[in-house]
Amino acid sequence: MEYSQVKHAEVPIQLLLEADPSEKNIRSYLRDSLCYIAKNNGKAVGACIAKFTSDKVVEILNVSVCPSFQQQGIGTGLLQFALNEFHSQKVKRVELGTGTFGYQLTYYQRIGFRVDSVVKDHFLKNYPEPIYENGVQHKDMLKLYIEL
Repeated sequence: MEYSQVKHAEVPIQLLLEADPSEKNIRSYLRDSLCYIAKNNGKAVGACIAKFTSDKVVEILNVSVCPSFQQQGIGTGLLQFALNEFHSQKVKRVELGTGTFGYQLTYYQRIGFRVDSVVKDHFLKNYPEPIYENGVQHKDMLKLYIEL
């Protein structure tokens, strides 16, 4: 697997839709973001999109892996690559938002992210269609962080 930073135009929207079902949301943050991808035989199979919120803080906006490549450590490798890049840029804190339950939450916690706060009704207010996981609707968002 090859990990690298790329320009936003090199990140397939279809890949990002795996983690964020709103193309409108994706397009609103993609252009001015830091973009990292995982390539397998020259094809992007994973992406991590992030943005500086201050000179020492970065927010991860999207981490996605093609379904046929999930559960193989690609997302973890890509996220570790991005965290190392942030560290080399003197970032002190990395933040992200995710659902209050599900595999994404445990995935981020295994890497070392901790809960910072809850944003009530985030998924209800920011997505036109309900988002379900295992038959349960996502309503609130957890804000997580890791100190570098």
